[in-house]
Parts: sequence; structure tokens; C-alpha cells
Amino acid sequence: MSSAFNAIRAVDYTVIITRDMGAMRAFYEGVLGFELERSLSENWFEYRIGNTILSLSSPGLTKDDPPIPHGTAALQLAFRVPVEAVDACAAELSEKRIDIVSQPADRDFGHRTLFFRDPDGNLLEVYAEI
Repeated sequence: MSSAFNAIRAVDYTVIITRDMGAMRAFYEGVLGFELERSLSENWFEYRIGNTILSLSSPGLTKDDPPIPHGTAALQLAFRVPVEAVDACAAELSEKRIDIVSQPADRDFGHRTLFFRDPDGNLLEVYAEI
């Protein structure tokens, strides 16, 4: 079946709708060390990660949506790194007193993974193919 959506070739950017912009910026810039690429307003911040953009946004089109309950992940992001970086990331998170959901582990599907959360409760994964 043909669809106009077959023209999609990449995920260009991902937008995280934030509960607390200050805490989220401090986390992504201060903890993860992402460099701010562009700010369109006090409600929109962009970070380039490889060929894609990760954006933090205050609710706009979704402002009338009920908030995601605290302690509930709205999304999961997976960041691929070299295998030795998984454990180094875990050590850095521990030094910065960031709670780790799942310590580095080799998974039967061929990844070494580390899981933790951002201030809004989103699940973040650092992984390497092994």
C-alpha cells in the first residue's frame, strides 16, 4: 500500500515537552553536557546530537493536555556510545548524584545498557552494541 508517509527518511528532531524548563536545561546542559545550539525563545531550546536535534519546549500546542503524572515517563531516549563509555557515563552520573534506574549491564539482545531519568521522569538510556 502506497502512502505519502513513505517519503519520511529520518527523524529530524525530537521535542521534549517539559514540566520544569530550568531543571531540564540544567540537567541536559550541566549533567549530560549537551551544548546549546539555538534558543528560539524562553520556551524552546535546541541541542544537536549527531544528525538530529533534541529540543526542550514548554507546552504550546499541548498546553490544554492534562499533565503526565509525576513518576511516569512520557518517553524514552536512547543514546548510542562506544562500549567503554557506558560505564564511564554511569560513574559520572553517580559523581553528580543522579539516581541510576539500572546499572550498566550486558543484555541478551547485544547491548550494554545504562538507564536513568531526567528531571521530568523521562527514561534515558546510554547503550553500546556489544
